[in-house]
Amino acid sequence: MAERDARGRQRPAARTQKRGQFSANRPSQRRRDGDPARRAAWDLLRRVDGGGYANLEMPRLLRAAGLTGRDAAFATELGYGTLRMQGFYDPVIELCAGRPVDTIDPPVLSTLRLGAHQLLGMRVPAHAAASETVGLARSVNGAGAAGFVNAVLRRVTERTREDWVAEVTAGREPLEALAIEHSHPLWVVRALRSSLLANGVSADTLEALLVADNTPAPVTLVARPGLSSVQELEQFGAVASDVSPVGAVLESGDPGEIPAVRDTRAAVQDAGSQLVALAVAGAEVTTRADQEWLDLCAGPGGKSGLLAALAHEQGAVLFANEVSEHRTELVRKTLVAAIDSGAEVMIGTGDGRDIGAEEPDTYDRVLVDAPCTGLGALRRRPEARWRRTPADVAPLTVLQSELLTSALDAARPGGIVAYVTCSPHLAETHQVVSEVLAARDDVRQEDARVLFEPLSDLGPGPAVQLWPHIHGTDAMFFALLRKVAP
Repeated sequence: MAERDARGRQRPAARTQKRGQFSANRPSQRRRDGDPARRAAWDLLRRVDGGGYANLEMPRLLRAAGLTGRDAAFATELGYGTLRMQGFYDPVIELCAGRPVDTIDPPVLSTLRLGAHQLLGMRVPAHAAASETVGLARSVNGAGAAGFVNAVLRRVTERTREDWVAEVTAGREPLEALAIEHSHPLWVVRALRSSLLANGVSADTLEALLVADNTPAPVTLVARPGLSSVQELEQFGAVASDVSPVGAVLESGDPGEIPAVRDTRAAVQDAGSQLVALAVAGAEVTTRADQEWLDLCAGPGGKSGLLAALAHEQGAVLFANEVSEHRTELVRKTLVAAIDSGAEVMIGTGDGRDIGAEEPDTYDRVLVDAPCTGLGALRRRPEARWRRTPADVAPLTVLQSELLTSALDAARPGGIVAYVTCSPHLAETHQVVSEVLAARDDVRQEDARVLFEPLSDLGPGPAVQLWPHIHGTDAMFFALLRKVAP
């Protein structure tokens, strides 16, 4: 029998709530204004939507909110994961909202994406993910929008992730289905598949590559030779890398708390970037004893930092050039320890396309770390895949060809030029090298694979293409070119 109160009124029977269901009218189930970690993630999405970069904005937001430890890790995974996977969440949201996402107010769409990621991409209990997101919506979008968010997320909880994948990919051709499920633009998926095949890798590994792009990259450190050591980094919790002889992986903790990193004797650097710098220093040259090295596109200075230490060990001088004044300053900051140790380093600002004409036949080793689409570092830059378009490729390849031509002009006969991109796109890699070589009779391409031993699965050569899903690095491309007598 229903219970009556003191005035004889019958109280309604208690309502049961199925798992995954929630109501926008039950404030006791959540913090009314959302929690700080979710708010930081929402702020990140809004700043990125306004043109910001996640890797720069997230640390600022965490500091402003006073988030550390597990709360900071949660906010980072929520924000970064949502940015990566929005290509999958948007069609789910469209079905649940009954309207295209481009008709939803962008701040509300950011809230819905965060909720979808918690429900479909994180180990957050459905009731907590939903109620906290509705609380966030009430705070940042308003009470009316909170009701809309509540209704949409209720529908999201009605199916599993696997069910939603099947629903939003039904009837799609295979590459398009992969693009949606793994949240990549279709043109990027096609470019990656073409590069896999051209580099001797089975197209069957394409899905593994897309999964790797969506897996947060480990924090990889480099111990700059003569300044630090892997053993020193191990004392602060890092584990020696099985890819780079000067690398270590920090599985937890803040790298900025390691003295060697603070002092620029070590740095955060992907293992692939370490390997290409080691290859530049390890290639044979037949020029002279007192060598001069050139980093043509040095900013922000990661590879220059390692090259400076390696050049110092070999008694060489490093010239670090960067076209941007701001990035030149970043190079100076990262080379402080190398310069203080006695390394001969010259840092300047200039257009790398002019150096070949201004300083012909000058340098024994030249690194061209060319500006590129960055498709090889998608696991580190969650928003990059949505900012690049096919139209970006052609202008970049023109610039890349001009920089490589300048570098070859600046190299001494007998010296080497390393052409490097953090993109596996064929137009930015093999095609640039082939077109530049076709116009010259004073350059030959050599097999670079020997410089990356004992790494395996390096492809048919002569260039090297590294892969996240095979080597655990960013997808770095490396071509070794030698200047010869014309």
